[in-house]
Amino acid sequence: MESIINQEPKQAVQRTIFGVLIAISLGHFINDLLQSIIPSVYPLLKKNFHLNYTQIGLITFTFQITASLLQPIVGTVTDRKSRPYSLVAGMILTLTGVVILSLAPNFIALLCAVAVMGMGSSIFHPESSRLARVASGGKKGLAQSIFQLGGNAGSAIGPLLVALIVVSNGQHYILWFTLVALLGIILLSKVGQWYQGHLNMRAANPLHKDEVYTHLSKAKVTISLIVLLLLIFSKFFYLASMTNYFTFFLIGKFHISIQQSQLYLFVFLASVAAGTLIGGFLGDKFGRKYVIWFSILGVAPFSLMLPYADLQWTIVLSVIIGIILSSAFSAIVVYGQELLPGKVGMVSGLFFGLAFGMGGLGSAFLGWLADHTSITYVFSVCAFLPLIGIITWLLPDIEGRKKK
Repeated sequence: MESIINQEPKQAVQRTIFGVLIAISLGHFINDLLQSIIPSVYPLLKKNFHLNYTQIGLITFTFQITASLLQPIVGTVTDRKSRPYSLVAGMILTLTGVVILSLAPNFIALLCAVAVMGMGSSIFHPESSRLARVASGGKKGLAQSIFQLGGNAGSAIGPLLVALIVVSNGQHYILWFTLVALLGIILLSKVGQWYQGHLNMRAANPLHKDEVYTHLSKAKVTISLIVLLLLIFSKFFYLASMTNYFTFFLIGKFHISIQQSQLYLFVFLASVAAGTLIGGFLGDKFGRKYVIWFSILGVAPFSLMLPYADLQWTIVLSVIIGIILSSAFSAIVVYGQELLPGKVGMVSGLFFGLAFGMGGLGSAFLGWLADHTSITYVFSVCAFLPLIGIITWLLPDIEGRKKK
């Protein structure tokens, strides 16, 4: 009887922590839904402002660079002292960017809007990734996947909402998304309150410490980080081609409507969301190194076939690519956090920042390449990027060593 009574507070704590994890994931859902507005309105902006592909790439470059450069800095600062309400601050900046985007009268204003949204992202991601780890209950890969699932789901649903609300009505209808941002601010303020209480409790009872693994030399850790960063380059450079130019590829090759292309983009992004959750579970169960290896290198046969397929097979292949390719990132993030314990924010900021940066550089370069060649040629070149995944064999098996 006494053991049952003792279990009840523990179960209540576990339910609370799981609820916090879901709330963080919902916050990530809202954050990335708002940011997915940017690529989703590219066909509309291209028409309204007479933009070329290079300018489209520059818009993404501006967003991704403002997001990527600040994230490692924010992560390092929050490693030293956590900022429980930084998630709210990030969402407020994103809200501001959405308003500017909806009212932007010219190309320069568009760049200002996405820069503000990028700064919001840079503040949001490092600390929210740390919070997902805090609320993991020991299942760090699964928790990171649930967190990222929220973001991927938001990115997938965003284009659908843009197609329904904005494409047929005009740029000003982007303002409707401010209601979603306000909901996110309310939700994340509650998460901030919980996190502040958690920090106060930890300060009063400093018993728990992260495990520190010292079996790897500094040189091995450095090489491992370089390998992980190259894998992120491969993944997100290829993902930039799909996220930003897949609609143009479909429209140009198969002559479908903007609404149809947005629907197929949603299908791809939904597969990315599914793959993210699957990857976290498999990483906890079988080892993150093996998931990383399969995810990056395993997508190569399908990416090589995609530029030459008909419409039906293009959609099928995009789903397979989305599921396999997206299964790696949560494993990469947790693997990096365990390489550098005690620097969770810095690692999260570095990896998320590089992901955004590679997306930005990839979008700008691929836009320039598309203007000088064709969208089909861009997809043919990018198809070889997943072959970089072969360098995964250089990563040490840190999970196997921990169990010894």
